[in-house]
Amino acid sequence: MDEEKMMLNSILDTIEDGFYVISNDFTVKFMNRHMIDMFGEGVGEKCYRIINKSDSQCPWCRSKRVFNGESFSREVYIPKVDKTFEVTSSPFKDSDGNILKLGIYRDITESKQQEARLKSSMEDYRRIFEHVAVGVYISTKEGKFVDANQGLLDMLGYSCKEEFLKIDIIKDLYLFPEDRRMFQKMIERDGRVIDYEVQFKRKDGTSIPVLMTSHVRYDHQGNVIGYEGINVDQTQRYQMERKLRETHDFMNKIVQSAPISIMAADLEGNIIIWNKAAEKTLGYSADEVIGKMHITKVYPEGKAHEIMKVLRSPEGGGVGVFQPQPVLYVRHDGSSIDGHLSAAMIYDDDGNEVATVGSFVDLTERIEMERALSNTREQLLNSEKLAAMGRLTSQIAHELNNPLYGIMNTLELLKSEVPPGNKRRKLLDMSLSEIIRLADMLKKMLSFSKPEQEIKKFVNVTTIVDEILLLHEKQLQEHSIKISTDFEEDLVDVYASTNQLRQVFLNMVSNARDAMPEGGTLTVRTFYSNEFVNIQFIDTGVGISKDNLSKIFDSFFTTKSSVKGVGLGLSVCYGFIKDHGGDIKVESTSGTGTTFTISLPIKQTEE
Repeated sequence: MDEEKMMLNSILDTIEDGFYVISNDFTVKFMNRHMIDMFGEGVGEKCYRIINKSDSQCPWCRSKRVFNGESFSREVYIPKVDKTFEVTSSPFKDSDGNILKLGIYRDITESKQQEARLKSSMEDYRRIFEHVAVGVYISTKEGKFVDANQGLLDMLGYSCKEEFLKIDIIKDLYLFPEDRRMFQKMIERDGRVIDYEVQFKRKDGTSIPVLMTSHVRYDHQGNVIGYEGINVDQTQRYQMERKLRETHDFMNKIVQSAPISIMAADLEGNIIIWNKAAEKTLGYSADEVIGKMHITKVYPEGKAHEIMKVLRSPEGGGVGVFQPQPVLYVRHDGSSIDGHLSAAMIYDDDGNEVATVGSFVDLTERIEMERALSNTREQLLNSEKLAAMGRLTSQIAHELNNPLYGIMNTLELLKSEVPPGNKRRKLLDMSLSEIIRLADMLKKMLSFSKPEQEIKKFVNVTTIVDEILLLHEKQLQEHSIKISTDFEEDLVDVYASTNQLRQVFLNMVSNARDAMPEGGTLTVRTFYSNEFVNIQFIDTGVGISKDNLSKIFDSFFTTKSSVKGVGLGLSVCYGFIKDHGGDIKVESTSGTGTTFTISLPIKQTEE
């Protein structure tokens, strides 16, 4: 289909007649090469602006009839190109069933000129004069109209031609009389005025912007007796320009208000766009860089050329695209920051490169957060190891205490049977002293393994959970994990250690993330039930097998394939919750996900 379309376009481009296609809102959809050569490129514009340089429908236009299925052909003079055409218009349907209009412009100027030289009649002149799509006039030098066409009358709101011919041009037509004096000065100096923009007054006193193109009229002796020309209503053009400015302003506000840094440069590397986020991130104001600074200055040496090479390469994201990737940036003060760059090449309608545009995100905050998260993980790991060592120390000390006290009692009995002056008595004293020292050491170990309890106070578990999720949000997103929350409103506070609860919830989130290596959903709920505040962590991960379900709270037990800890996380968490008078329950099926439910009693008071 594309080859047929290209072939058809090529065929139409070889035809010397002008071909164009418009939709029912007068928008030009297609122009062949000859049409463009005559009237200029106009695809996407209104046909009457391209053909007749007018802001209103051409007077010879029969588009409504054409869109109703009729065809017509007629001769038309186009002032814009000063040519006469045989215009043929016919309806047709596109592939979507929309009715379009095909117009064919055949240049018959030369034949019409020959005809005009043979037959230059007032009737022909009057026809052109009256039917041209703009206001046509003849006036005296002193400021009176000699003649005017209906287009000018309609433009200025006059229904009676006789009334119009009586008005004073300076007083009744020009909004600013000095424009008339400037017009006369230019036209009598140069013999003509082209596209002179002025403000006229309509009959009702409202203003109208007009574009004047006029020539001097001479008498048989060469004296200036008046002027003749056309006046084109510029109201629609002004409206379009205003809308264009509004659109430009709106787009500029979007760019300037964007939370990410946006910059653009021409093909020479000169910066042409620099939004407020870029100002804040890189430290340069827009006034310092736009049109004054080269884009290479915001990158380390050679990086800008590398980016351009990727943009022009078919690899990666394809020609014209720079896929998002980390890039180092250089700030105004010379310091470097980590950013994430996405860029694209901008092309004109002919496919030529005209500029590049890029957006980047400052990764400083994210890197700092990841560093903080890494420190938190390290602290948790150390906490788990210390907790395990404490329990191990406690068990060893407990097991050794009983035999040590038995040995101490035995030595005391032996001392009573050996006289004080006996050499063996000294050996017994020495042995007893060492046993006492060892027992004291075990006592200190027991004291270390059972440190003072964390400070407890009334806390809101929803707030703590929300803080943990906020800390992990970006990391979970990078693992393609969505977060869903269902927090019960006005949940009663519990009497607990904030630090220990944070460690428990952090461990739950970390385990859920590791259980969903391919992504998934982590749902966190808080609710009240049976005098307990409950916190549920529900993941859609790999689940826990039935054989391992009863072991997960044991010290040093882990199901992870790589060494990510020491198997103490859930064991420590279980100890914390039990110390608060609560409980942790787990439900899981291999392959379908896991649900941990933490229950904390609310019938507790400050001690």
